[in-house]
Amino acid sequence: MNNQLRPMKIGFVCYPTFGGSGVVATELGKALAEKGHEIHFITYSAPARMGSLKSNLFYHEVRVSDYPLFDYQPYELVLTSKMVEVTLAHDLDMLHVHYAIPHASAAVMARDILEAKGVYIPVVTTLHGTDITLLGREPAFEPVISHAINRSDAVTAVSESLRQDTIDLFGVNRDIDVVNNFICTRHFQKEADENFRTSIAPDGEPIITHISNFRPVKRVHDVLNIFIQIRKEMNAKLLLVGDGPERSKIEKLAQESGIGDDVICIGKIKNPVEPLLISDLFLLPSETESFGLAALEALAAGVPVIASDSGGIPEVVEHGKSGFLAPVGDISAMSLHALQLLQNPAMMADAKRLAIEQSGAYTIQKILPQYEKIYMRLMQVRNNKAQK
Repeated sequence: MNNQLRPMKIGFVCYPTFGGSGVVATELGKALAEKGHEIHFITYSAPARMGSLKSNLFYHEVRVSDYPLFDYQPYELVLTSKMVEVTLAHDLDMLHVHYAIPHASAAVMARDILEAKGVYIPVVTTLHGTDITLLGREPAFEPVISHAINRSDAVTAVSESLRQDTIDLFGVNRDIDVVNNFICTRHFQKEADENFRTSIAPDGEPIITHISNFRPVKRVHDVLNIFIQIRKEMNAKLLLVGDGPERSKIEKLAQESGIGDDVICIGKIKNPVEPLLISDLFLLPSETESFGLAALEALAAGVPVIASDSGGIPEVVEHGKSGFLAPVGDISAMSLHALQLLQNPAMMADAKRLAIEQSGAYTIQKILPQYEKIYMRLMQVRNNKAQK
């Protein structure tokens, strides 16, 4: 078997938003395109991190029309048809879908349709988190997710924690490869914007940052309460990046707590690296994280992380080295750990150095070959089928 993967044509299906799964899928597709593979993004809008189109990077819009017959738009059916259409029109070798439903279930259906036409195309499904930990607990979704996972040609999970959750929650009777999320180091090889930092902390106060979609699972109330404990001991600023259902509540609580002027909400931004580069500490007290991509990005920016010891976070953050972990909801412990770093310059310097070192284990250069190995394995199966 040839150990070199020839240039491939791969259909990428993902959510095109700023969420972790969409960011990882987009950056992976772009990295594959840089290596000479032809990547076709198939989704309802251009991925947020896609950038400009290049000669081997394409986008195909999944457009759903309003049908009077349906109360809800049949996105999964239209997506399935689009995957079939793009595969045939561009002679794709493989579909790599991110998120179990509707992407994996649609891809399995598209593969079956294509096989009936004499075309075999393998499906790789990457599980990212809430498709398992949230939707997987809904009985209405369980049979579809189980079927999509079991019928995919290869399945990956972004952490060992997520792999185990998938086994525990579903009737999975197949191997799941753990391929971690990653960072692109070049995104962090830039100087911090000192004007930006001064605008947030004009008197040189330490900046404590949280980035998320502000959903209840992120426990942003804990972020605020940790910051309130820190503010009792020292001046500091809390920088909140992102938006979601909990944002307005947090802003109101900050005002009611008398620290409104020290809590800065800047909403959604395309590039989270910029606020991370001016940060001193990152808070991630989530109920659960399948991996903790925001924590990894903080580490890559040299920002120690204070987080819950839940889900895949302990696989990313080394307790007592690149940051500290505490049980979910333990605001006192997280506050003490934060103050321990903020009030000890030598410890903080060591933690910043170790944060960058830890992030080095999760670079795209180390993760990309793991995906290519899976592609190579499936292409061998595809070629064997074609020869029969």
